[in-house]
Formats: sequence, structure tokens, C-alpha cells
Amino acid sequence: MTEHVVSLIWDAWRTRKKGVGAIAQRQRARLADIVAHARANSPHYRELYRDLPDLVESVQQLPVTDKKMLMERFDDWCTDRAVTLEATEALVDDPSRIGEWFLGKYTVMTTSGTTGRRGIFLVDDHTMAVVTAMMLRWIGDWLGPSDFLKIIARRGRMAMVMATGGHFASAVAAARLKQRRGSRIEVLSAHMPTAELVAQLNRFQPALLTPYASMAALLADEQEAGRLDIHPVLLALSAEGLPQAEYGRIARVFNAKIGNSYAASECMFLSAMCDEGWLHINADWVAFEPVDADYRAVAPGEQSHTVLISNLANRVQPILRYDLGDSVLQRPDPCPCGNPLPAIRVQGRSADVLTFRTPGGEVRLPPLALSQAIESIRGVTLFQIAQSDPDGLELRLQIAPAANADAVWREAEAGLRKVLGEHGLERVAIRRGGEPPEQGRGGKFREVIPLSGGRS
Repeated sequence: MTEHVVSLIWDAWRTRKKGVGAIAQRQRARLADIVAHARANSPHYRELYRDLPDLVESVQQLPVTDKKMLMERFDDWCTDRAVTLEATEALVDDPSRIGEWFLGKYTVMTTSGTTGRRGIFLVDDHTMAVVTAMMLRWIGDWLGPSDFLKIIARRGRMAMVMATGGHFASAVAAARLKQRRGSRIEVLSAHMPTAELVAQLNRFQPALLTPYASMAALLADEQEAGRLDIHPVLLALSAEGLPQAEYGRIARVFNAKIGNSYAASECMFLSAMCDEGWLHINADWVAFEPVDADYRAVAPGEQSHTVLISNLANRVQPILRYDLGDSVLQRPDPCPCGNPLPAIRVQGRSADVLTFRTPGGEVRLPPLALSQAIESIRGVTLFQIAQSDPDGLELRLQIAPAANADAVWREAEAGLRKVLGEHGLERVAIRRGGEPPEQGRGGKFREVIPLSGGRS
């Protein structure tokens, strides 16, 4: 696999250096190849594409897909006929199997139900090689030679602060890295009390820190207050966005380089942030289409209703012209950073930190600390946690018709109580919402809404 990654890095570097035309040529060739593969090996795509010409060279020729459509045809969607929904659900429903290989060759992960249903995604070795190559390309953009020497001097110690207890992309990646790198990787739960998290980071002293964006902002507060005292070379953020000024503050507080990425379980190598604060799409491996509500292309400089992506690497579970649900704005002119890859900003993935009052002062929680307590509960098809007042939460649930609504509610309430209790927030009231979760722009649902955000 190492040789394959090296060749992918070389190809990515050479293609980007040649500019926009070479990037578009690479995308067209890979699109034609993945469409031909999907038609030949996926019964679902064979049926969906039956009226298309033999050679597809433009992504606009393809019909739109989404999570609901593909999950309903899961067995026919996958190109490996040995893959079944029943077998993959057995794996992802077991927390003890996080990071386990499926059928000895596939990585399996889940994504939350922000569009109405849990998604289960398989990743093959080729896709993982592309992910690795793109990550190394990003890190090469973010760091200089002296930064790499500092990381080597600290033996490459990496601390990952993430949601645990589920088959989320970050948790699966952490499990795999832990297997390979052992004591040089510290996996810390975003759910743990801040004081405990700070103590563990102070002990470990990471050279690389990979937190969710909202957690990075909280840790910067702790560093400024003097309780946290770490000196990472790079903070690689993920999952959410922050106001642009926050990135500068975090970098200044830690005296470190900072990078962010916008990605999804459907396409883990989607983009990475440049020094100008724009996210550059890896368009040599992803076809990315900002569109309106009728799936018509919107011009660069206009906010989209949603975005369609085509993952040109994943051959076991092709994701083609897939409605990701995020609203984006594509930069209409070349980015000053000099990167020729398309540059975007994303609306709706902001890190909505919740603040609660306690006798000992304010307690701040990142949204993922709360949402992960609900996501794995069977019977919940959609949820929303809204802060109704400084000391209260409203939990809105959409529950599957076959599930026992009261039992599901009790399990969800208990999950939230556990997280709140771990942070000294036992007094926070949890109210059962009378209305279902409310849809936001682009068809997605904000899972966590802070008090300042009101109702979505």
C-alpha cells in the first residue's frame, strides 16, 4: 500500500502543478472509469443508468442520488456481492468492533442521521490510499521543513480528541492508528470533563493535536487560562467550522500551525483549508457541484441550496452525484494562496458551543459531546437538541414507527443525563420536545442549537 500511496502523492502533486486543465482532465477520466465500474458491478447503478450512453464523461449526465435511496438498496448498491446490510449492521451495532475489518478487507463507518437516516459506508483499500495521499498533501501545504523536524523530535506523538463509542469515521481512524502506532497515539473522548481532558493532554504533550473545531476553541480557552500547557506543532481540526478570527486566535494561543478540513463519511478526502481561510476541493478525486433546490448549477459567488458530490475513488460502494445536503459558496476568482483547486466556504457546519451556568461558573460543551449520546440509539431516525434557556435543553425526536416511543425517549434522556452529569451539569433540565426536529437550509437538520441560535 505504501508504494501505491507514493504514486498517488506524485500524481496529485504533478496534476495540481499543471493547473486547472489537468485537474479537470483527471476528474473526467476517473469519472468515466468509476461509472463504468458501477454499471458493471452494482445492480442498482446498472438499473439507474440503463438509459445513459455507454461512455459518460460529464457528471451532469448522471441522475441524483441520496442517502435514503442508497440505503434502501444497500445490497444492490455495493459492487461486492458478498456485502450485505444485515452483516454490516451486525458490525456497526457492536461498539467492541470499532475499527474491525469487514470481510477482511473493508473499513466500515456510520454517519449521523441529519438527513433522516443513518448511513453505513464501506471504504476499500484504494480509497484509504487516496485518503492518506490527500492528507499528506494537506500537511505538506500546512507545514514547513522545520515543523517536520519538531514533530520528529517529539517522536510524532499525536492526540486525537473525538467522539467515542460509535463507528464514526474519526473513531474508526483512531482505532486503526492506535493498532499501528501504539503509545504514540492518545485517543481522548470529547465527552470527558474538561479538567480530565486537560490533565491527560498535559501529561501526553502531543506534537500533533487533532480535535473537533469546537473542542479546539475550548482547549484554547484552557491554554489561555494557564490550566492547559501544551505546545503542538500542528492542530488539524475537523467536523465543524469556526468564525475566521477563531482560527487565528487558536494558532496564536498555541503558537502552532492550524489546518481545517471539510469532509464527510461519504468522502473523507473532500477538502482542506488554505492560509486564506478557503477550503480547497480535491477536484482531481471529487466532482463537486453547488446546486439550487432543483439541482441546477449555481454560479460561483452564489450560495447554493445543497451540493452534489461524486467520490471518484470508492469502488465497493460508488457514491455518484450524491446530495450531501450542505450549502456552500464557491469562490468566483482564483484564490490568493495560489492553489488552483476550487475554493469554497460552507454554511451550516459551525461549531455551536453550548454554555451553561453553574454555582462554580460557566461550563461550555461542544455540540458533539451531546449529539453522540443520541446517535447510536435504535429507533431514533432524527433528533435535535435545542438549548431552551441557560439551564435547560429541549430534546426533539423523530422515532421509527415500529419503535416504542417511550422506551426510546427514556434511553435518549439517560444518555444526555450521563453526559451532563460527567460535566457537573446535573441541574440542567431536559424537556421532551412536542414538535419534530426542524429542517434548515439545504435539507439538513442542525442537531444541536445553542441558546443564542434560537430555533432553526
